[in-house]
Amino acid sequence: MGKEKWPEKGELVVCTVRKVKDFGAFVELEEYGKEGLIHISEIASGWVRYIRDYVREGQKVVCKVLHVDKARGHIDLSLKDVKPTQRAEKIREWKSEQKAKKWLELVAESLNITEKEKEALAEKLLDAYGSIYSAFEDAVINGVGALKKVVDEEYAKGIYEVAAANIKPPTVSVSANVELSCPLPNGVDVIKKALKKAMSVVDGNVELEIIYMGAPRYLFKVTAPDYKKAENALRKAADAAIKVVTKNKGMGTFHR
Repeated sequence: MGKEKWPEKGELVVCTVRKVKDFGAFVELEEYGKEGLIHISEIASGWVRYIRDYVREGQKVVCKVLHVDKARGHIDLSLKDVKPTQRAEKIREWKSEQKAKKWLELVAESLNITEKEKEALAEKLLDAYGSIYSAFEDAVINGVGALKKVVDEEYAKGIYEVAAANIKPPTVSVSANVELSCPLPNGVDVIKKALKKAMSVVDGNVELEIIYMGAPRYLFKVTAPDYKKAENALRKAADAAIKVVTKNKGMGTFHR
């Protein structure tokens, strides 16, 4: 796809070990289709007596790029410089991208586009999002409109349909205690009205769950695509409920 791509110095890359020698391991960089070398001194911290105690043919590893010589086609890598958390995150990203490439194949099939057109579409998504998976994720979170800024409407709709079928939108949850009381004879009905009002003010992509904790406390739990939206919805729902009870000579308080 497009011009030949090379990794950058310091980049983390997913590799498959192809050959293990006494002096190091030759690996294939999965995202670039190129060969690299992990010298034995970069396999692990300290002295490595038997290299096969650390790597074996067919193993997937995450390496840090130390040096790239495009003229000679050499890529030097380090295994020991990658922290466990970095390794786990990189593998997760790589697996997500592999899935996204398969989803793009489904989009291409549904739209009946050529291989060249599919590659051009992938390039646009990569340029705009940095990864194909991020484009699918944006589609399921923000809808077709977000993608129409990057690709034609036909492509945007195709990507959205596949994304909606395969990705559960990421969500966050926040909660707070809300105390509601009303001294009037119909106080129970006022509280019910207040809670109903709280439920009615949340947006379509925000969920509000109200849990009775024992009079006068209620737990308001909001689930939304991001913290800002969740916090805003939580406060909006609490304020709506409190407004109803205070209008009816009651009291309402919000506690985090």
